[in-house]
Amino acid sequence: MIKSAAAGLGFFILCGPAFADEAALKAQAADLVARYAQALKTALGGAMEKDGPMGALDVCRSAAPKIAADLSTSSGWSVARTSLKPRNAASAPDDYERKVMESFNARIAQGEKDGDLVSAKIVEDHGGKVFRFIKAIPTGEVCLTCHGENVSPELKQKISQLYPNDQATGFRVGDMRGAFTLKKPLGTSTP
Repeated sequence: MIKSAAAGLGFFILCGPAFADEAALKAQAADLVARYAQALKTALGGAMEKDGPMGALDVCRSAAPKIAADLSTSSGWSVARTSLKPRNAASAPDDYERKVMESFNARIAQGEKDGDLVSAKIVEDHGGKVFRFIKAIPTGEVCLTCHGENVSPELKQKISQLYPNDQATGFRVGDMRGAFTLKKPLGTSTP
């Protein structure tokens, strides 16, 4: 009895906190994504109302990276957005993000809603453990103004000036536009 209780306690000590920590990390990441999404939605909505699509383009170009940087600084996480079809080449996905987003697209093709897709895992990265959190960004009707199949010629010209390698058009409602991607280093791995 004592031996099995000790073994059970050992299992809890080795595994229990890791599961609790992973749940806490997932909750923190989800909160950061919600804050990022809300701040971005507010900024985009205000810009669209005041300056139309050109104003929204400016928000995505300057305000979105600042929102991500501020959240990263205040939280200790790396907070960003990426896409399989990035507008800004600097936002191209790494291999891990690409694989997750490709799996999201496969799940969408099977009927899952893009807004519900989340991946949260502890992974090895350059000799250390990192918590990775990726949440799909759905394409809404308002997104089509800048990311749809029929972007106005004036807006298309401005996008080409700002982003000569733009790939972020041709989306339809229901497509995954991209993903919020967060990382938090957890420490070095032990052999």
